[in-house]
Amino acid sequence: LIPVEPLVQTLVIVVYLITLGVLALYGAHRSALLLSYLRRRHQRATPIAGFGELELPRVTIQLPMFNETLVAERLIESTARIDYPLDRLEIQVLDDSTDGTAAIARTKCEALRRQGHDVVYLHREDRVGYKAGALEAGLKRAKGELVFVLDADFLPAPGIVRQLVHFFTDPSVGMVQARWSHLNREHSTLTRCQAMLLDGHFVIEHAARNRSGRYFNFNGTAGMWRTAAIADAGGWQHDTVTEDMDLSYRAQLAGWRFVYAPHLSVPAELPCEMSSFKSQQHRWAKGSLQTARKLLGRIARAPVSRAIKAEAFFHLSNNLAYLFLLVLAALQLPNMLIRRQMEHPELLLLDVPFFIATCGSVAAFYVIAQRDLGKSTWRAIARLPIMMALGIGLAVNNGRAAIEGLLGRDVEFIRTPKSGAVDGVAAPQPVRHARRWSWQTALELGFGVYCSATLIVAVATQSWASVPFVLLFAAGFLYVGLSGLIEALRPARRQRDSALGAHAPSTHSSPRPQSMLS
Repeated sequence: LIPVEPLVQTLVIVVYLITLGVLALYGAHRSALLLSYLRRRHQRATPIAGFGELELPRVTIQLPMFNETLVAERLIESTARIDYPLDRLEIQVLDDSTDGTAAIARTKCEALRRQGHDVVYLHREDRVGYKAGALEAGLKRAKGELVFVLDADFLPAPGIVRQLVHFFTDPSVGMVQARWSHLNREHSTLTRCQAMLLDGHFVIEHAARNRSGRYFNFNGTAGMWRTAAIADAGGWQHDTVTEDMDLSYRAQLAGWRFVYAPHLSVPAELPCEMSSFKSQQHRWAKGSLQTARKLLGRIARAPVSRAIKAEAFFHLSNNLAYLFLLVLAALQLPNMLIRRQMEHPELLLLDVPFFIATCGSVAAFYVIAQRDLGKSTWRAIARLPIMMALGIGLAVNNGRAAIEGLLGRDVEFIRTPKSGAVDGVAAPQPVRHARRWSWQTALELGFGVYCSATLIVAVATQSWASVPFVLLFAAGFLYVGLSGLIEALRPARRQRDSALGAHAPSTHSSPRPQSMLS
């Protein structure tokens, strides 16, 4: 019989190395995307021709919103300033709100109609299908052969529609996606990290996939669709919480060509609070796995290249890496202690190439994205550790989302709260709702404390090769967990102060349902 203790030790080491190998594989894929981007970095999407002024197609701009009192009027006003012939531009305000947004939006729409704009206000009571349902309801009444979708926190420039429509002179083009830029990048450390993460996605991922002939996805907003492509793909469906990704793959499988135009950008607000950011990330992670479960089999059977199939697998399954991050965090301490007791403690150095493969690809990926946007390379390098720590700290949140996406059937759409924040401009303060102390926050803090203990042990045992990586894990979990804790305690403290006669305003209002927006 094999002794139990050596068997357990061997199992821990094997699982640990397998986990490192899986993460290194996703890191290698990220490196492959980066290399693909660098080979094609000077390519630029250009229309094959342009519409004449009298040939410009009719465009419908759809503005889906739900309880957006702080940004609804700003969005509708900026949309009305878009430079396009009024007789060929329709604006649809698709409002499912249950609060004061409805009155704000309806009043603004009536004012614009008096000024000669073709504005339609649609308000649904049932909210079936959430955002996908609202877009589908609007599409049934849309006059445009092209549809431009804008979420509530975006601020389109006047020329964006004219710049996008010319790509549709090619009848094979089904969708054109513009790049997201950021209204409040410098608001806080959190928004600066988010901006770097999104810039990597929009500068490198989208460009690498599109320019190499792989599939990429519409991001739910700041993109223009041909209505025929939506219909041909089966329309908006709401059996996932990432209806944009789902429709994107179905449309490309149906033969429609997508175009990414990173030289065209639409600025948007980044979530200013950790809870809002985690809610957004949870939805994206969960939805990508729901889409994987729904479509990967269909993609595998489709008559498309192996390169497209492989990229689709990595794209749609990428959030599974967060589960392996959690396993890695849990096994770092026992793995370190077990391997130090072995005859060859230098085996700990085997971790180094795996970590370099993963962390090195992340560093190059995001620093090059910042450089190609004209940002400071040194500032990007300085911000890189906290950005990487934030990504690790999301492992509980996004790992839970990945499990729900793989196994669950829940498709409730949780919207990301907006504050109207713009760098250099004082934003109206959103109403704060009481948040309960959650098991997820407790688990994040627990991982933070555990990784901190692992760090102490690594220093005490002089396992120097492990120290930088354990430090990132400890910092990430503590940052995310403590931020969530502080935000959860803040409304309760304000309520108590109000009850004691303090002058601070109450932060509570009646509960309202949530949902929407990618």
